[in-house]
Amino acid sequence: MTEVADTAIVYPGTVVGEGCRILDYAVVGKQPTLSPRSTAAREELPPLELGAGTVVSTGAVVFAGTKIGERVVVGDQACVRERCSTGDDVVIGRGSLIENDTAVGARTKIQAEAYITAYSTLEEDVFVAPCVVTTNDNFMGRTERRHELRRGPTIRRGARIGGAAILLPGIEVGEEAFVGAGAVVLRDVPARAVVVGNPARRIRDVPDDELLGA
Repeated sequence: MTEVADTAIVYPGTVVGEGCRILDYAVVGKQPTLSPRSTAAREELPPLELGAGTVVSTGAVVFAGTKIGERVVVGDQACVRERCSTGDDVVIGRGSLIENDTAVGARTKIQAEAYITAYSTLEEDVFVAPCVVTTNDNFMGRTERRHELRRGPTIRRGARIGGAAILLPGIEVGEEAFVGAGAVVLRDVPARAVVVGNPARRIRDVPDDELLGA
């Protein structure tokens, strides 16, 4: 049965799947509040959809206009912004933030305090370690040209991103690639490559026994 804590806030129209749990002080289905200077679209968003068996943990916030898959865990104090989508069996760790217009594939794990910037794509079976930072704007708010170029990273199926790594705007991390802890990724990472350091450099390939399905 669906469980909604007395202290949780569920905005009208929110679609809550069978067996969902919305825990203490969670907020689900809220419309975004934008700054007067924000360049984001100002529109009434469709209701949030939570798939069956999903858990929105204590103090978490999930916005309207987003679709969450089945059996997803949104950790304590995590936040998923508007116009996002997740596949099934995704884990979004405590205090992590997924910004607007981001897609997260099935079985992906985003660990505590990770920051997934707007306009990012994470495919299936991706692992994002704690405190990873992704970025989407090389101009950091300057010039009108930034709007057409603003894009978060694309992290392909099975790639792994180590703790506190930083991914610059628009880069692609290839399928089954491995980004070491603390790496600063300035350019695309080939499939199966292991990269480390600042700036990140390739040191070897991921061994066969670490590949998905190996």
